[in-house]
Amino acid sequence: MIHVACTFLVDRSGSLLLQLRDDKAPYYPNVWGLPGGAIEAGETPVEGAVRELWEETRLRPDGELRLFAQQELPEQNRVKNYFYGTTSARQEDVVLGEGAAMVFIPPAEVLDRPFTPGSAETIERFLASPQYASLF
Repeated sequence: MIHVACTFLVDRSGSLLLQLRDDKAPYYPNVWGLPGGAIEAGETPVEGAVRELWEETRLRPDGELRLFAQQELPEQNRVKNYFYGTTSARQEDVVLGEGAAMVFIPPAEVLDRPFTPGSAETIERFLASPQYASLF
């Protein structure tokens, strides 16, 4: 199994940082997902999430990332670890390191786009969760 870490990074307005994958993405090109990627050998899942967030955005969370959910996707030979945290960063602070776009999207507009498998359901759960509500 490939272990993946991705992050719900939430700004002060409650918007989520989403990535539009480019047409060169090895998996699911031209669809939306969360910043993240494969956990490297010797990394914990949270270390992988922080590293991927930095590589793809040049952003760091304001505090520690916390685990929201773990999702097994056996048909893809993947386990996705979803972390969440806050940022005081604004859109102009994002440095696109991977993908076609990296954008803070207001919660009411988040689900109006195609997502990587498993992401839409988990994002919907996160936005309705006490964990998301506790960030404000």
